Amino acid sequence: MELHDVWFVLIAVLWTGYFFLEGFDFGVGVLTRLLARDRAEKRVLVNTIGPVWDGNEVWLLTAGGATFAAFPEWYATLFSGFYLPLLAILICLIVRGVAFEYRAKRPEETWQRNWETAIFWTSLLPAFLWGVAFGNIVRGVKLDADFEYVGTVFDLLNPYALLGGLVTLTLFTFHGTVFTALKTVGEIRERARKLALKVGLVTAVLASVFLLWTQIESGDGAGLVALGVAVASLVAALAANQAGREGWSFTLSGVTIVATVAMFFLTLFPNVMPSTLDPEWSLTVTNASSSPYTLKIMTWLAVIATPLVLLYQGWTYWVFRKRIGTQHIADSVH
Repeated sequence: MELHDVWFVLIAVLWTGYFFLEGFDFGVGVLTRLLARDRAEKRVLVNTIGPVWDGNEVWLLTAGGATFAAFPEWYATLFSGFYLPLLAILICLIVRGVAFEYRAKRPEETWQRNWETAIFWTSLLPAFLWGVAFGNIVRGVKLDADFEYVGTVFDLLNPYALLGGLVTLTLFTFHGTVFTALKTVGEIRERARKLALKVGLVTAVLASVFLLWTQIESGDGAGLVALGVAVASLVAALAANQAGREGWSFTLSGVTIVATVAMFFLTLFPNVMPSTLDPEWSLTVTNASSSPYTLKIMTWLAVIATPLVLLYQGWTYWVFRKRIGTQHIADSVH
């Protein structure tokens, strides 16, 4: 296996880690409007991800940086062609981080309600737009002979990509719902389990259609295996949720995300961005990669740094592993 193939796999792993962790993160943000009934319950939801949300976003920074260094042509084409949706995601992530930090800075109800509204929308929109972006990457876009995107933003809003956006939105919301059931106690935990069933059934329908569409258009044997794992794990997650096994349900919903992202990248390889105008104009792991020397240096750095990052983030989740409820919320944050 060549180093550019190795880095394609590593970038796939980074995106998988990001969607697994930030997926429930986005889902909890959406639940601040769908599940929470009062201010105390909203604070419970925010507190479940409060210690970890910023660490989860490190995976996005690493995935973007690795793409820039390992596949600069892919990075340039992707970020120029998808400029508007990626800019919208960036703005949402900035506002979302500010909202988490600023919502408790003043006691006025209007102040806190406005920031909570910002958390909801800046969680929902990226969850949808990431699916649209990856749907277009898998399906292919209008690239010319110079590997430049020559379409418009409206070309990105095709039925396949929009369905992909709905899949990631509902899947992340389901992932966040079972995470909430895992991390909370009391009435909110029971309502999270009931909501998880409803969201999970919608997710199962949308995901089955989208993944089958992907497999029919451009899938292969490995993609078919990933599809089977994704569907089976989602069904098993719903069953575990109904049985009150929140830990298993969360793990299996995470397996669904992992299998879905794996299917994306298995369908892509050896392309990194197919061209719908001419297959010869597609970006591949070969023509989009950096020099072997650059990839070699990156590999040594990854071997040294990655275990340290994983150990630190794992320790963070272990420290904040306990469940919380409204009884743990103080009367005032000031």
